Amino acid sequence: MPNRLADSASPYLLQHKDNPVDWWEWSDEAFAAAAERDVPVLLSVGYAACHWCHVMAGESFEDPATAAVMNAGFVNVKVDREERPDVDAAYMQATTALTGHGGWPMTVFLTPDGRPFHAGTYFPPIPRHGLASFGQLLDAITAAWRDRRGEIDALASRLAGALSGGDGAGAGIERAVMVAPDRPTIAAEDAAAAVRALARDVDEQAGGFGGAPKFPPSMVLEFLLRHAASDSPVAGAALTIADDTLLAMAHSGMYDQVAGGFARYAVDRHWVVPHFEKMLYDNAQLARVYLHWWRLTGKPTARRIAEETCDWMLLALTTAQGGLASSLDADTALGASTDEGLRGLAAQLPSGGHGVEGLTYVWTPEQLHTVLGATDGPWAADLLGVTAGGSFEGGASTARLTRDVWADPSQAQRWVDVRGRLLTARQGRPQPERDDKVVAAWNGLAVAALAECGVLLDRPDLLAAAQRVATVLVERHIEREGGSARLRRVSREGRVGRPAGVLEDYGDVAEGLLVLGGLDGRAMWFEVALELLETVRARFIDVSAPGILHDVADDALDAPLATMRRPRDPGDNAYPSGGSAATGALLRAAALTGRSDYRELAEGALTTVRPLLVQTPRFAGWWWSVAQALLDGPREVAVLGPAGPRRDELLTAALASPLPGVVLAVGDPGAGVPPLLADRGLVGGLPAAYVCRGFVCELPETDPARLSATLAATLAAPLVRPPLPPPSSAIC
Repeated sequence: MPNRLADSASPYLLQHKDNPVDWWEWSDEAFAAAAERDVPVLLSVGYAACHWCHVMAGESFEDPATAAVMNAGFVNVKVDREERPDVDAAYMQATTALTGHGGWPMTVFLTPDGRPFHAGTYFPPIPRHGLASFGQLLDAITAAWRDRRGEIDALASRLAGALSGGDGAGAGIERAVMVAPDRPTIAAEDAAAAVRALARDVDEQAGGFGGAPKFPPSMVLEFLLRHAASDSPVAGAALTIADDTLLAMAHSGMYDQVAGGFARYAVDRHWVVPHFEKMLYDNAQLARVYLHWWRLTGKPTARRIAEETCDWMLLALTTAQGGLASSLDADTALGASTDEGLRGLAAQLPSGGHGVEGLTYVWTPEQLHTVLGATDGPWAADLLGVTAGGSFEGGASTARLTRDVWADPSQAQRWVDVRGRLLTARQGRPQPERDDKVVAAWNGLAVAALAECGVLLDRPDLLAAAQRVATVLVERHIEREGGSARLRRVSREGRVGRPAGVLEDYGDVAEGLLVLGGLDGRAMWFEVALELLETVRARFIDVSAPGILHDVADDALDAPLATMRRPRDPGDNAYPSGGSAATGALLRAAALTGRSDYRELAEGALTTVRPLLVQTPRFAGWWWSVAQALLDGPREVAVLGPAGPRRDELLTAALASPLPGVVLAVGDPGAGVPPLLADRGLVGGLPAAYVCRGFVCELPETDPARLSATLAATLAAPLVRPPLPPPSSAIC
């Protein structure tokens, strides 16, 4: 019999609707039930594409005996971290404070008023690797709750006090982002120092940063590309780091060489074996980064990956309503497949109870021979690194490019043919499940990427897709309350979910709409974006400490979370933090409207987090991207004229500039939205582009080549420099 989760809108929660556990969704009612029963709350947080979440579910949550213990001694609350990032962030902070690390699934034990007192991540069904079994943990918590309640309450109070910012960990977090009084603003030398710091962490052999696991550093790469287009003394080093990493990822097993799209991360430092889940937020950011790499360098690989990633997003993630789904699972359910070879392979691969990890994607030499024949099979195995011993598990291999097959036209054409046959064969395999909820923030990231790729790559279909996604966000996710625009974070199958939008939703959606409006000239996108930013001003800014942006609106904090520090995580992680997303949107809006209050808010937010940017640039990639745009101006480019080829050529020339501070607006003569377009018109009857800073403009240009030259006049050397030395000497 299904439990309470059967009515959820979250695909992750629906995965648990048939568990024998008496799950509750996160709600005041759940905590009231815990208080009435005088039992702790067992909070379990995960997400639909999470392999280890599936493992723990199969081992523990689907086990009747374990469920009976959970039901007898706890009120059990299941949370989708993608749906409730505020809950996830608050209790991940507690988990990290208690254990020194975090991850998913996350398991936290709380008092009935929401204070955490014990936490961890994955717990096995039997003791192993130094971990107690989940059953042992439940018994220990139950005994402690019964016999040592005073100790639990004292621990919970101390931890809640520390995490609320009163002392201990919370105060340390606050101090870490407080501005140093002697250097209140971001300067060009700070950006150069950040590049040098990043260079010290570079894996010069394999690209990227650090060792295993290795994540795609999307926002850091964006910063490096923007810095490479500046007049910095380390512009060359920035481009070298970006070049090496982007090329390594493009050829890696983390990139789906057959169908396109990036997996979440690689489990090894050489990018060979991915963790197979595919996330919208990674692919949206990487499509834009690869486009900007192509824009800066003209490298064919950059354009190909940008285009393929956009195509994959639209093919794999588009929902019936026109939005983009959140992810594809890491695991694949074998189901009733009659392919004996596939069934034999599945028996050798990791299984999480929910499915088989990587089953859709991996190959053996025998499978390639079967699909491609005796000539192309061995050729493809050599190209893709598919060996008899395997690079994954069970003798299977991931597919990666062991050489640049695209550099030779005849080899490239052969690969295109082989790739098509592999894709057809792979489509006949069982496919991973899709988490089809639409997350506002991640769709906002996709709008920006699709719009820019559509215009710069001359792909009107991608621009149209950006418009469709933006329409879903505007029509389904935005509600107007008391004259203000409020975002809902998620929707599914056209039904909007209950969770309120958090700061990252407002920032990323506003950014996407401003980018789109700057490229298609529709005033509606600007108007809605400004409404959202007004809500940011009214509800997310700390009135007692200007420059501090909170992740949750001041009127949207749940009662259980009120015992904790109001969520505020300034660090960029897998995607822009709420603070950096909102700051970037505010700065872009300032350039389009001339509003000094927006610019001052952006500058204040950057000033507040300056120590974070200086000390840990790897976790401030989008902050640094925004700072680089600020240091460059931003440069406002207004393109006016009737829709048509002449105006389009000017717009494309402006978008093709890699200068970090270019902000675009396009419209018909006489347009007044955004204000950057006002009081500017045709020149000699021709469409014209106005390049401005602070609304003070140079003479307008009607010729795309002259516009490009005007924008390139201050471009630094990286575009025309000789080949770079190795990274170690480039940063000396």
